[in-house]
Amino acid sequence: MNFVVPDFAPAVTELFVAGMSLVILLLTVFMRESARNIGYVLTQLTLIVAALLTIFTMDGQVRVTLSDMYVDDLMGDVLKILICFSVITALIYGRGYAADRGFDRPEYHLLALFSTLGMMVMVTANHFLSLYIGLEMLSLSLYGLVAFDRDSARSTEAAMKYFILGALASGLLLYGMSMVYGATGNLSLSGVAQAIYNQAAVYDGVSSKTVLMFGLVFIVAGLAFKLGVVPFHMWVPDVYHGAPTSVTLMIGTAPKLAAFAMAMRLLVGGLFDLAEHWQTMLMLMAVGSLVLGNIAAIAQTNLKRMLAYSGISHMGFLLLGLLSGVVEGDRFNALNAYTSSMFYAIAYVVMSLASFGIIILLSRSGFEAENIDDLKGLNKRSSWFAAMMMIIMFSMAGIPFFIGFFAKLSVLQSLVAADMVWLAVLAVMMSLVGAFYYLRVVKVMYFDEPVDTAPIHAASDIRVLLSANCLAIAFLGLLPQQLIDLCQLALVASFQG
Repeated sequence: MNFVVPDFAPAVTELFVAGMSLVILLLTVFMRESARNIGYVLTQLTLIVAALLTIFTMDGQVRVTLSDMYVDDLMGDVLKILICFSVITALIYGRGYAADRGFDRPEYHLLALFSTLGMMVMVTANHFLSLYIGLEMLSLSLYGLVAFDRDSARSTEAAMKYFILGALASGLLLYGMSMVYGATGNLSLSGVAQAIYNQAAVYDGVSSKTVLMFGLVFIVAGLAFKLGVVPFHMWVPDVYHGAPTSVTLMIGTAPKLAAFAMAMRLLVGGLFDLAEHWQTMLMLMAVGSLVLGNIAAIAQTNLKRMLAYSGISHMGFLLLGLLSGVVEGDRFNALNAYTSSMFYAIAYVVMSLASFGIIILLSRSGFEAENIDDLKGLNKRSSWFAAMMMIIMFSMAGIPFFIGFFAKLSVLQSLVAADMVWLAVLAVMMSLVGAFYYLRVVKVMYFDEPVDTAPIHAASDIRVLLSANCLAIAFLGLLPQQLIDLCQLALVASFQG
């Protein structure tokens, strides 16, 4: 028997994060007095080094290793870097919040690090097993983070809902993968793609096409849950509302990049020749998400629930990019469509980091600034952060010239290029509906009298980073083409075959 040692070099970032997670775990066990600071500092250093390792090893080549379970390509590298910086930012925003509420413990940072590792595995997976392992590592870590504030009944309830629905969705996804494996005889995504292209004849007397269709339905259902789109959206508002805001920040940002990568790996990397079928399913989910997300958000008085429903509508926009890639078998629009979707995912993460960062900034020990009324008169308390929140709301509403506007515009352009004008019109109409509840927040900040006149206290690093985050929304809106070109280059280098 010949044993070939796999090439571990492409996976150096994941191996480093996994190793450091174990080191931090051991250190915090044996150094309990100073464990809180050690856990936070080492977690942040680990993420920074992981991002630098990815940058220094990035060469634009596609390398498959670990028995076809791992793929190193430019799309994965770009998303890993963004995930690292997203989690770094989320931990900085949430540190003071967690400390005030007594759950700034080493385990909190470890779960964040393990969730990051799960996301990294997801964006570099080339195999059903590795993809599922990464997904479960992310999901289990997030379940723990949602329930981390053990004294909060609301957090415990949200964690239970998230766990039960997440387990169901994972089961659906795994069942779909098993059916695709049964029809194609492959677990690697490249092998599945090749088998579908070759059109395998039968499986146990049943047309492999029939088995594939059932598997595809279950896979899309599992994927829809992770994105939080209709009709698998039920967990989103309850979990966003019930989780501590620092955890909501984690859930609503970096995992969206991992979910996008998961969609690209599964649907484009493995099931691309079935695009005419999964695009129809994505279309129904996108329409439902746009309509329900925007209309339900209007009725919300809780800011976190409003952002949850608006997040559902934003994920509907992301799906619009994915579903406009192939038109009647013609793939001419695929690159622009998937580029618009990736660009939208990145823009949404940048905006979500800033929006939940503002909520954390306004919160203090014993007080959660999570209702829209809590922002009343913010301009009189802090004109600077009122302006920053206005930038966020304008960008999310798609008002020129912020990054949110160009993200929506790129998706609409891909829809029009794919002759899906009616979908583009619907998306514009729902964006106009969404503008109402975003502009309501601006109205409350600038035209209502403040209810809470307490001064805004926050560490200087949070103030500086949050200001930079909000200004980046405006800056990227002035120069969006560079980010769009990066997304396009990453997709061309990763899926050129």
